[in-house]
Amino acid sequence: MTEDSRYEAVRSRDARFDGAFFFAVSTTGIYCRPSCPATTPRRRNVRFYPTAAAAQGSGFRACRRCRPDAVPGSADWNARADVVGRAMRLIGDGVVDREGVAGLADRLGYSARQVQRQLTAELGAGPVALARAQRAHTARILLQTTGLPVSEIAFAAGFASVRQFNDTIKEIYALTPSALRAARPAGAGRPGKGARGPAAPSGTPGVLPLRLPFRGPYAARQIFDHLQRHALTGIEDVTGAPGSRTYRRTLRLPNGTGIAEVDEATGDGWLECRLRLTELRDLTIATQRIRRLFDLDADPYAVAARLGADPVLAPLVARYPGLRSPGAADPQEVAVRAVLGRRMSADGARTLGGVLIAAYGEPLPQPAGALTHLFPRVEQLARAPLTGLGLTGARRATLRTLSAALADRTVTLDAGTDRDEAERALLGLPGIGPWTAGYLRMRALGDPDVLPAGEARAIEGADPSAWRPWRSYATHYLWTAEAEGGAPDPGAANRDRHTTGNRPEPTPTG
Repeated sequence: MTEDSRYEAVRSRDARFDGAFFFAVSTTGIYCRPSCPATTPRRRNVRFYPTAAAAQGSGFRACRRCRPDAVPGSADWNARADVVGRAMRLIGDGVVDREGVAGLADRLGYSARQVQRQLTAELGAGPVALARAQRAHTARILLQTTGLPVSEIAFAAGFASVRQFNDTIKEIYALTPSALRAARPAGAGRPGKGARGPAAPSGTPGVLPLRLPFRGPYAARQIFDHLQRHALTGIEDVTGAPGSRTYRRTLRLPNGTGIAEVDEATGDGWLECRLRLTELRDLTIATQRIRRLFDLDADPYAVAARLGADPVLAPLVARYPGLRSPGAADPQEVAVRAVLGRRMSADGARTLGGVLIAAYGEPLPQPAGALTHLFPRVEQLARAPLTGLGLTGARRATLRTLSAALADRTVTLDAGTDRDEAERALLGLPGIGPWTAGYLRMRALGDPDVLPAGEARAIEGADPSAWRPWRSYATHYLWTAEAEGGAPDPGAANRDRHTTGNRPEPTPTG
């Protein structure tokens, strides 16, 4: 976009661009999201920034009216495979807070100086500033949704000291932490009502209520249908009637464990979420993992513009506005489940998954209703005999091989992993074929441009090359319509239905 087109988006308060860029006003010293409802400033007083951190680095504070730190993330970071896109995904996953800039650079395969230079040149801020902006956002959520002491919030949000925390909050929000807590948005205590934002205080002790924002239409029914079809007993649970369902699952996090609850009913541009964490330091990464699972940073406008122009997909795009491509709350779990459920019905895969969890899962210290376990660790599965589960010898061997590769990082499925390298590593494992490798690239690595092998081969008139860079969404349009009985079935006569999570591949020997 040019600066003139960005200004036109600001003038029209176009929410499609929230998170894609930010604008700041030199006469007021604040920065905003494009859809800010305030009076549009004069063009000569407006500056544009690619990230909130860049605006903060230039001395601007966050607008209290539109709260620009609460926008969805840019879809560019999921689409891009270069070092900047990978770095942004890792920073969002909290790597800088846990491992520092050196750890980020090591994961990317670059020097810390190279990472700093590339991020600053393109985004106007380096990794420390980007992570700082994220910490400030986490701190605001905790201040406005909990009664925790300020000192505890400072360290839970990732700050090194209370003084650093105080200075950052005052610089970004022009308020002290106590004043920011007192300035909680009106109506925030009523989920789904009141001012648009990411937080809705709850009266339940130990629960962090969040509003997870998304842009454009959101096909909640379809993604909840998908999650309900595949929910594994012990780690996942879906309750309620369609339209008012709640999805719950356990989370294994760097510093502890968690339970996430997400409601199907959408608010004014957000999903209601509640987190129960044993360690508040895991708030950022837990939030990011749920966002990836529900694909909340997607750009449905760009997807619809490209896929809606295709004669095969146009009816499906119109039928399912805002369809998402589900990601993964735990990439290693998705990989194990992909092998476990191969050539099985959805019910069969769920049954087998429940048996695996009962045998090798880690019990929660305190069960939460139907949620009783964490998914098994790959380190344990790599050494486990896996007998008594009803698996063939070949599938046990594949499962152990994959688990060992994940455990020793021969295969990595982290947020910032090079997707091409990960796919090559997966294909190098006995028993992992092109379809499964592509499926994991789509689900575990969040690649928006994957068409698993053979998915479009039987669709008359299909031109998958025209679906780039959104082939993952094209795949889900086909799968969703197939599941609901209203789309061409790509090769159903030759393989399992998509609800198994796997297509047939040659079963490995040995």
